Amino acid sequence: MVKRSSGELLFSIAVDRSLDKSITTQVYHAIRQLIAASHLPAGKRLPSSRTLARELGISRTTAMTVFERLTSEGLIVSRTGSGSYVSELAETRKPEQALVVHSPGPVSAKLADIIADASPRFFQRLSHPHHIRAFVTGLPDYAAFPMAVWARLTAKHWREPREEVMGYSDANGHPRLRLAIAEHLRANRGLSCDVDQIFIVNGAQQAFDLIGRVLLNPGDRVWFENPGAIGARNSLVACGASIVPVPVDQEGLSVEAGLTLAPDFRLAFVTPSHQHPTGAEMSLARRAQLLAAANQNNAWIIEDDYDGEFRYDGRPLPTLKSGDTGERVIYVGTFSKTMFPALRLGFYIVPKPLVPIFQRICGAFLQGVPSSIQAVLAAFIDEGHFATHLRRMREIYAARHAVFHEAAEGYLGGLLHTNRSVAGFHAVGRFAAPFMNDETVAADADAAGLQVSPISRFCLNQAHIHRGLVLGVSAIDERTIRKGVETLAGVLAKQRP
Repeated sequence: MVKRSSGELLFSIAVDRSLDKSITTQVYHAIRQLIAASHLPAGKRLPSSRTLARELGISRTTAMTVFERLTSEGLIVSRTGSGSYVSELAETRKPEQALVVHSPGPVSAKLADIIADASPRFFQRLSHPHHIRAFVTGLPDYAAFPMAVWARLTAKHWREPREEVMGYSDANGHPRLRLAIAEHLRANRGLSCDVDQIFIVNGAQQAFDLIGRVLLNPGDRVWFENPGAIGARNSLVACGASIVPVPVDQEGLSVEAGLTLAPDFRLAFVTPSHQHPTGAEMSLARRAQLLAAANQNNAWIIEDDYDGEFRYDGRPLPTLKSGDTGERVIYVGTFSKTMFPALRLGFYIVPKPLVPIFQRICGAFLQGVPSSIQAVLAAFIDEGHFATHLRRMREIYAARHAVFHEAAEGYLGGLLHTNRSVAGFHAVGRFAAPFMNDETVAADADAAGLQVSPISRFCLNQAHIHRGLVLGVSAIDERTIRKGVETLAGVLAKQRP
């Protein structure tokens, strides 16, 4: 290979724009393969992103994205003022050993090995900045939270006798909070359960991790929505699950496709009330099929109801668990969306046959969530503040969705198709022009001061990749929404072929 001062020549990389695979992915895998085959050994200098873009005929944004992914994997390192080099770590890595998502073959139970063998794409979570901008996803409106009420209840709690507020927490969860959750779900979501079926955890992410470790053996096959939630996927991957990407359509997860891909599945992960990220609602027929498949296969279902409280065209949809007569569904909820993320509070509800094992595990290994936070939240719910807050936030978010779609009709026509969203924190946009790359659009939007999420990052494989944008509207005011839509229109107009 010819050397020059500006880095290695990489003309052997061929970019095929007729493929469904994005240019970013093509270049990334090509360089990765060169490193794996020792054609780019440790210490070799790579061309700059500007040089690589010019020589391959790609955008500099694409080249920079490729370098960032290789850096995150530890295959290249950047030296200030000198350039990017193949790292010494590359000699001990096997870059092409990506996570096997179909094969149920043996998987190491060691988390270190699982992460080493898995592609970094499986561990990229959405960032949640302290500076909120259009169109960050998954965040509530902080300004609308009744902080004065929360502060009063917190102060009241700390005036209680010290033996009640300073001791260890109940590993299963504060009894008063568990009762409050049970009563709220019974009245608002049609979900009836006993208090001892409810377990309090440090957010939904801990629930997914705990459920996976209790119910799955390494290599067990798990149906997972494609595209689907990144955080839950990470937790199940870390448990050694063999993830089976199951396509999603307008009725939710395709049970027929799941049975074709992995009839011996052990667990299914779904977001039936508001599929993440597409927004699809699982139909009643599809729910019945999923419950029947779980019963026939002695499998479990995780129902992630991450934003089920927020529906704007009527009452929230019933939960999947409310129709679970076979005791197959584990319901997971979070207060990060209904309250605020810093609470780090979530909960899960297990079928009655699983209560003893989860009680034993929690009692043996978990210290529980801080009792003070649980007690204050219980009071917040019991005194009616939670219901009032939810009612107010539904009105605010409904208005913001309406403003977004009004602005989209004015600015995004011919650029981005956005279906009317009736639930949740975000809207979904599909490109009007074919072959637009959502990762490239996201990078250009970031440079323009926006934070949009490409749908492709939620996809598990390239064969059934979705293209488009996830646009959060819950955390920003109406003026910011309108200005953001106008800016996004400019970004898309530049990207349009």
